[in-house]
Amino acid sequence: MPITSEKDEMILLAEEQKDSNGLTESKTSHLHHVLRKKLELAFHKQTSTVVVHDIVKIVTEHSAIDLAYAASELPPRARPVIYENLSNSNEKIAFLLNTDSSTRSAVLHYISDEEIKNILEEMAPDEGVEILEDIPERRFRRVMEILESTKAAKIREIKKHQRNTAGRLMTNEFFSFTKDVKVKEAASHIRDTPGTDLTRQIFIVNREGILQGYVPARNLIVNSPHLPLEQVMRPVLYKVTADASREEVVEIVEKYKSTVLAVVDSTNRLVGVITNEDVLDAIADIADETIANMAGTAEKFSEHEPFIKRFLSRAPWLIVTLCAGLINVGVMSSFQRYDGGVLTFVMFFVPLITGMSGNIGIQCSTILVRSMAIGLISVTNRTEAILKELLMGITAGTTFGLLCGISVYALDFVGISGSGFTPVAVGVMVGIGLMGACIGSTALGVFSPLFFARIGIDPAVASGPIVTALNDFLSMSIYFLIAIGLSSLFF
Repeated sequence: MPITSEKDEMILLAEEQKDSNGLTESKTSHLHHVLRKKLELAFHKQTSTVVVHDIVKIVTEHSAIDLAYAASELPPRARPVIYENLSNSNEKIAFLLNTDSSTRSAVLHYISDEEIKNILEEMAPDEGVEILEDIPERRFRRVMEILESTKAAKIREIKKHQRNTAGRLMTNEFFSFTKDVKVKEAASHIRDTPGTDLTRQIFIVNREGILQGYVPARNLIVNSPHLPLEQVMRPVLYKVTADASREEVVEIVEKYKSTVLAVVDSTNRLVGVITNEDVLDAIADIADETIANMAGTAEKFSEHEPFIKRFLSRAPWLIVTLCAGLINVGVMSSFQRYDGGVLTFVMFFVPLITGMSGNIGIQCSTILVRSMAIGLISVTNRTEAILKELLMGITAGTTFGLLCGISVYALDFVGISGSGFTPVAVGVMVGIGLMGACIGSTALGVFSPLFFARIGIDPAVASGPIVTALNDFLSMSIYFLIAIGLSSLFF
């Protein structure tokens, strides 16, 4: 039976009531949640006429950006229906730019080459490249053949650069003038070219396109229209080449608070500009990838992939963890010949040892990875950063080792633990064992990211899977060796 409109409203009201009584959420999150529920209810109806009517009503009530985020949580077959019912090309462009890759793929597979061409003609070249990433190469060539030649050339120019570089972040549509152009002439040209976005800086180049300086957009308003741009020009202090990494771009913009970043070639010829919006997109991508690497998965959190694909993206590091667990079993088995007496009792502290040392190691590696990602660690201060983290880990290990030893001694002394052995001996063995394990995990957490960075692998992978997988083996080995050594002194 189809769901009636009255029942739909009742369900949505119930959801909203549940949200209001549950966890606190922002207005944006609440809107997204309600919109997703509306769309899900509409697509669950069985009568196609009713579905289209409801979808049109929902689309007219919400912005294309909100619909773009909500559509990513719908079944792939439903996503093109949202796009199809958007009222104009501007909304369709906003939808495609703000949704995820899987939704774009579903929509682009549904629409014709001609419609893709029409959309690209109204987009900036860098936005067009972002859209065209989600279509096969053969179809890309077909679209380029029917696209206006100038626009196609600009798209190809950006697409030739490697992913995650300044060349991919930049747009090659910008305003640039020679020094002798007057303020009123520049303003008139900008006014007559509405298809190119006006950034907060207008660049000054010579006849060969070599970058000379820039003029803040505000100066076109506050200065006399008869002044040449040379008189209001400022020097360009920060710029990057097209092959610079996106991390370098983010670091420069964040450090120097630059609103627009010039992109030049090897001869200092201006080839593009990077705006704050481009940098924000890069920051979001870097954050997603870093979090995924730290969790030990290649899964993209923003996409709703098939279950098997999500599983396979998580499996590699889980296999590493499985192997590390089997090694841990071997470590414990190798100490079986020492079984009996006090060593049997200290075995019960293995979860405490691995848990404490693991947390300290992950804290050290996470702090280092973050510092490396935002450019706080360089060649000159790397040694200082390493020593600080080692000192912090050693201090934490020593402090909590002493605290643990005293606690174990006190519990054994009053008879709560009931080990039957000398309380001092048990406390010393567990306390010093925890110190050693924490110091070993600190070294692992500090040097793992640096090692991976040296061999060209993203150091974020060391913050989670590597430290977690190897810490148990390392900390248990240290703990057992210390316990065995001390037991020979006490007994």
